[in-house]
Amino acid sequence: MNDISQNVNGGSVFRVDKFVVPAAAREEILVKVRTTHELLRQQQGFVQDFLLEQFSGPGEFNLVTIVEWESKAAVDMVVPIVKAAQERVAFDPQETIARLGVRADIANYQRIPGV
Repeated sequence: MNDISQNVNGGSVFRVDKFVVPAAAREEILVKVRTTHELLRQQQGFVQDFLLEQFSGPGEFNLVTIVEWESKAAVDMVVPIVKAAQERVAFDPQETIARLGVRADIANYQRIPGV
């Protein structure tokens, strides 16, 4: 097993969502992100979160969210909680992203040991 695999099992996991958001969609996306993050902050294993907006530079992603979780187990526990909350309010993230012309790059990350 390599160092990175060991870290997933025993270290923080970072959920990083990067979005290309058209100006006309900004407010609706921010409402959805803030609502989701309010729920995430209440979950066991939550460490911290950030909502970042690009203000300079050539990058294409203008909104980025980062959530740090204590472990992969914490991430695994929160996924069904978020899905259930979205279903209760009839929020379909994929439909919203498509309707608003948003592009998303979503993945879980971990620290590289020794850096």
